[in-house]
Amino acid sequence: MKRLWVPTTSADDWRRLLARPDCHWQPGRSAMALAKCWEAAHPEFPPEILRALETADEPRLARLRILAAVPEYQVDLPGGDRPSQTDVLVIATNEDGLVVIAVEGKVDEEFGPTIENKRKEASPGQMERLDFLHETLGLSQPAPGSTRYQLFHRTASAILVAQQFHASTAVMLVHSFSATSKWFEDFVAFTSLLASPVERNRVIRARTVSKPVLFLGWCTGDRSFATDALMSGG
Repeated sequence: MKRLWVPTTSADDWRRLLARPDCHWQPGRSAMALAKCWEAAHPEFPPEILRALETADEPRLARLRILAAVPEYQVDLPGGDRPSQTDVLVIATNEDGLVVIAVEGKVDEEFGPTIENKRKEASPGQMERLDFLHETLGLSQPAPGSTRYQLFHRTASAILVAQQFHASTAVMLVHSFSATSKWFEDFVAFTSLLASPVERNRVIRARTVSKPVLFLGWCTGDRSFATDALMSGG
């Protein structure tokens, strides 16, 4: 992965960083909605993100300031042939220290294949990655086959980057622009493995990971960042 980054000037700068820009950079899709939302809020967090973080009632998540926010941040994982690509990787700080936040943007897109689908005909490298993800998330038993694989490697990415930056806190946060919170039930099924079931627009602490301290959350974004782009065609 690249270790050099260039500051953005607009949401359009995010497009070239996508793995499949012709497919993913479309009005009404999460990549464009997320870019427009975060660029509009710069240099602060989108307000709904801060409100969700504050629900944890944790000093380590209070009054966070962004030090860097990197679109399409790649995290190398054992096994497999591709890194995990986080939609927005945020390095933030407050009086308690550094916090790493891995943001997964969604409109109506699902969370990709299930664990069961990944296990079918998996190569030795892919099985190594699945085992690594379970270990990183503190899971002593194989996860149910119906849980979504993308949520495993996105959460593991938050943990690994927090360790690399010596941050004491990691957060995996879904930033959804869906009018109906589509696929929220899949997120609840995943968070139930690590913590109590999460509620919309709230952040909860995971019980299976202690170093770094891990939080999980779902945040509802301003729907206009998806609908305005759809109406204007870009």
